[in-house]
Amino acid sequence: MTDLSGLAAELRGVVRGEVGFDVTARALVTMDASNYRRVPAGVVSPRDADDVAAVLEVCRARGVPVVARGGGTSIAGQATGTGVVLDFTRHMNGLLELDPAARTAVVQPGLVLDRLQEAAAPHGLRFGPDPSTHGRCTLGGMIGNNSCGSHSVAWGTTADAVRELSVTTARGRRLRLGRDWAGAPDGLRELADGELARLRTGFPDLPRRISGYALDALLPERGADVARSFCGSEGTLGILTEAVVRLVEAPRARVLAVLAYADESAAAEAAAGLLPHRPLTVEGMAADLVRSPAGLPRGGAWLFVETGGESPAEARARAEAVVRAADVVDSLVVTDPAAQRTLWRIREDASGTATRMPDGTEAWPGWEDCAVPPARLGAYLRDFRALLTAHRLRGTPYGHFGDGCIHVRIDFDLLTGAGVGRFRRFSEELADLVVAHGGSLSGEHGDGQARAELLPRMYGEETVRLFERAKAVWDPDDLLNPGMLVRPAPLDANLRFAVLPRRPVDVTFGYPADGGDFGAAVRRCVGVAKCRTTTAAGPAVMCPSFRATGEEEHSTRGRARLLHEMLAGELITDGWRSPQVRDALDLCLSCKGCRSDCPVGVDMATYKAEFLHHHYAGRRRPAAHHTLGRLPVWLRWVARTRTAPLLNALARIGPLARPAKRLGGIAAEREIPELAREPFSRWWRRRKPRTTGDLAVLWPDTFTEHLSPSVGRAAVKVLETAGLRVVLPPSRPLGGGVCCGLTYVSTGQLDRARAVLRRTLDLMEPVLRTGAPVVVLEPSCAAALRGDLPELLHDDPRAARLAAAVRTFAETLQQRAPDWAPPAVDRPVAGQTHCHQHAVLGDTADRALRASAGLTGELSGGCCGLAGNFGFERGHYEVSRACAQEQLLPSVTGAPEQTVILADGYSCRTQLEQLAGVRGRHLAEVLAEALDSANTDADDLDTEHRGAGDAK
Repeated sequence: MTDLSGLAAELRGVVRGEVGFDVTARALVTMDASNYRRVPAGVVSPRDADDVAAVLEVCRARGVPVVARGGGTSIAGQATGTGVVLDFTRHMNGLLELDPAARTAVVQPGLVLDRLQEAAAPHGLRFGPDPSTHGRCTLGGMIGNNSCGSHSVAWGTTADAVRELSVTTARGRRLRLGRDWAGAPDGLRELADGELARLRTGFPDLPRRISGYALDALLPERGADVARSFCGSEGTLGILTEAVVRLVEAPRARVLAVLAYADESAAAEAAAGLLPHRPLTVEGMAADLVRSPAGLPRGGAWLFVETGGESPAEARARAEAVVRAADVVDSLVVTDPAAQRTLWRIREDASGTATRMPDGTEAWPGWEDCAVPPARLGAYLRDFRALLTAHRLRGTPYGHFGDGCIHVRIDFDLLTGAGVGRFRRFSEELADLVVAHGGSLSGEHGDGQARAELLPRMYGEETVRLFERAKAVWDPDDLLNPGMLVRPAPLDANLRFAVLPRRPVDVTFGYPADGGDFGAAVRRCVGVAKCRTTTAAGPAVMCPSFRATGEEEHSTRGRARLLHEMLAGELITDGWRSPQVRDALDLCLSCKGCRSDCPVGVDMATYKAEFLHHHYAGRRRPAAHHTLGRLPVWLRWVARTRTAPLLNALARIGPLARPAKRLGGIAAEREIPELAREPFSRWWRRRKPRTTGDLAVLWPDTFTEHLSPSVGRAAVKVLETAGLRVVLPPSRPLGGGVCCGLTYVSTGQLDRARAVLRRTLDLMEPVLRTGAPVVVLEPSCAAALRGDLPELLHDDPRAARLAAAVRTFAETLQQRAPDWAPPAVDRPVAGQTHCHQHAVLGDTADRALRASAGLTGELSGGCCGLAGNFGFERGHYEVSRACAQEQLLPSVTGAPEQTVILADGYSCRTQLEQLAGVRGRHLAEVLAEALDSANTDADDLDTEHRGAGDAK
């Protein structure tokens, strides 16, 4: 048994980087993106090669294994370990040098691929390999796995892009690996020279042969390239500390040809025939992997063939030549870069979307990336499908058809003994099938624990023994990542599901997509780590807290890992009471971005609310849960007592506001928002409503009612101008009105939320019978009604009916007043799409309404950072501000003078006002103002006409 406290103390004495042996640090790295789980002793984030050497010296003396880890996106289990995990992403993540003339870069192992691509792009260069995880995978991990990506038909694997590697061996030697035996450890050359015949004949000649050690790179006719032979060794030979990599010239223009075929076999048969046209990619996927075929040509399977050229015309000509050469059902040539990115996202998200069958059944990696000669791909796929059928399994192949490499997630039952037995039998038979087709068990992601046990079926016993001898030359103490590649653990051991409870835990939300099972919901996170991207692309939101802190525990994946360990009960032993899970979830903004942006649909906002509900059951809650979580109650009392002017005045007095904020758990840096002197419903009662037209029920949410009634007044004006008859929902004089329960949900007061929502359904029952749309102006309230309501009250059929009736302001106009033309505003816009609108509601109708009103330009993505109660709570201000500074504030502070600043959410408007002094407006306010302006112009014109008539 390892003395963890002694090991941690010794490491802290010799390492300058962070040493984490606490529960959270260990729990975050128990898994990668594979089926496997191993609990480490601790995690070290080295600052430099000296730290790496120091860790190796301490661990060697104590007999503790060492595992190198980058982005943790490996799919075969090789980024997990029971010893000390080296996390290179925190410090050793730099681009040390970029030489455009030599087309090389010097990188550290923790550098994320996209950062290298961004630096190389201004010079017309790029790194050739580009896995779909390019926004979070690291160069060290790519070298360890010999990663490839979609452009490997043009630019090869990572091994093709490596020039020199700086490596520290388990016994502390620092080697500089290269060609002509440069950096070879003692005994490696002798080993290779004694096995030349085997090295020349025992390794399949495949573009995607990743399995095993690349010992054939040591052949003299291949330059005795020690660096190349090190690629794909999965951290078992030495620890990489620096790399010199080659860059390639990026084509000035690219065009994407999407070729449609009847089925995947037809697409696979065609792929190899396209290679003579020298495409940049030949990627394949079938219809059962595509959530929506919108934008794709008609067919049952597609090849994504990218071509390049010095000019758009040249690239297009090459794409059209590919189309002419292909025997297709249909085709599409895409020249617009934005449209190309949209299509590529379908392919890149496949590693996540493939984890669910169309019926919602879970599917898992394990046989993720076998590769066969491209010319045999069609035949292999037919045999593969037959094998699936024989084992009563399902999977959806996709991937690098041009290289003969197939990715697939299969609906293995990894929760029962019988299911795991079938997993093993299928794996053994599939290994034989791959070998029969002349293939490699791994074509991209490495062997790890998933396939290493089966390497003798591919290479034979003698070559596998050669691998063991090579490992002994590099690492005679078997210190580095033991159990991978040689002397492997069984492929059905250490499965991450084995530790989870067999029965569903009692929960409050319904989790309909996961059969009501919270454990199944948590299992959705397979670790592909799209949430760990450091920049939000386009309209994306996920994961703002990770981008603000850079800490794994503040990513969606990190939080899911902690919830997994909470359910497992091995590392985190206090269940729902866990302070580690609570602290990780504390910086979750509940933006719901993961609900839409995560390719597997993890919904961390819901998981957070569930956790907080159980965590504080029968316990004292934070003050902010009472002040902000029960905001609707306090604001109703203010309205009844008509004390808003008094409270506003008191809030402006610093000596009074400061202790009030401290008692209420509100951040000292925050200003207390001003309350409306007249609530929206009071204004409504003293006006004369329209009595004709289609009925629309306007939801008086808490923010519109008490904080920004101008939005409600503007919406009424626009809706009535469009011909609709607006009414408010029923209310009880003393019992209050309708409420979406948002503030109770976000603070985990789910019993209270359920009670409030049942009262709301009672009030809304007569409204639901009318079939009228329920217009909700606040996006977060609309999202709560559409998403949280039916999941919290899954036992009440009225909940689903109300959720189905909810419409946004723009959706109502689009559906109920399709012939109405909004006033012409004709101005550019800036601002941010509300994160809940992006994640739950969608903004198609809003985009159309803006366009028809002449409001031009795009709104930014990301999250404003205030996020309801989050940004007001004590301890959240810095993260809240960092989130706003990422996209929202730059989008408005750099906007031209006449730009309309749009912000439909009250939180977004408040954040803009408090951090930038900018007033944002709801789209309803902008249109209402334009209507007033148009009416004024018409009145002026009418007056002029009357005056002219009088003069006559």
